[in-house]
Amino acid sequence: MDLVIATAAQGVLWGLYALGVYLTYRVLDIADLTVEGSFPLGAAVAASMLVAGYPPIAAIFAACAAGCVSGVVTGFFCTKLKIPALLAGILTMIGLYSVNLHVMGKANLPLLQQETLFTQWNLWGLDPASNILVIGTVVVVFAVLLTYWFFGTELGTAIRATGANPHMIRANGVNTDVMIVLGLLLSNGLVAVCGALVAQSNGFSDVGMGTGTIVIGLASVIIGEVLFGTRSFKNWLISVVLGSIVYRAVIAVVLQLGMPPNDLKLFTAILVAIALSMPLIQSKYYAMKKGAE
Repeated sequence: MDLVIATAAQGVLWGLYALGVYLTYRVLDIADLTVEGSFPLGAAVAASMLVAGYPPIAAIFAACAAGCVSGVVTGFFCTKLKIPALLAGILTMIGLYSVNLHVMGKANLPLLQQETLFTQWNLWGLDPASNILVIGTVVVVFAVLLTYWFFGTELGTAIRATGANPHMIRANGVNTDVMIVLGLLLSNGLVAVCGALVAQSNGFSDVGMGTGTIVIGLASVIIGEVLFGTRSFKNWLISVVLGSIVYRAVIAVVLQLGMPPNDLKLFTAILVAIALSMPLIQSKYYAMKKGAE
């Protein structure tokens, strides 16, 4: 039971990361690698502020603001300098490595003696894993509701339309460059909040903790879509978060079965490749089934 609770807690926290990846990968139709830099940026900012004595809530808001700035930088590269989105994200990600080192002052910043959001808020005297699960669920539910509300507004609809059909929305007088920057801002803000929460739950911030996390985000998005469907925007948001929990559960199971931790990245890459190829596999299967009939 302890393993189940701990796995669900990590899945919920990483649901914010999956939401951020979803906003760029599905809504804006951009492969944004900035998230591998904004995730440790959020952790670095939050950890540094906690060590400096700031309250956990202030640290999380500061992390969100820093993540938003990193998204704006990538958006500037894309829209004003006309650098391809993939390359723009890589450039920002590389630059953030040095920024994160400057923010923390060293490669690893422990938080074992610091008061975090999860030690400050424990109203029912729960064990650490259960408390992380409860607080993480509240934060993620709030993030999903806020995202759903925002993308139902005129501005949010314009961002979604920019990803779906930029030529049409541009013909209606909408500045698509601004919409792209806003989308990247929101995405990396969510990812940075995820980094701040994960750092507080793990008890440390590390400059390399963002390496390969884009695969985790993609895995969560794809698994959620395959298992829980995409009938509506609301359903899509919920599916992404549930996909994050399922991904963590799968990782926990394979580790319990004896998979070496060093193989986790390879396993995740294979899992994402299979999930991405599912539509093709299904179409081939139905075509063969129809032909057999």
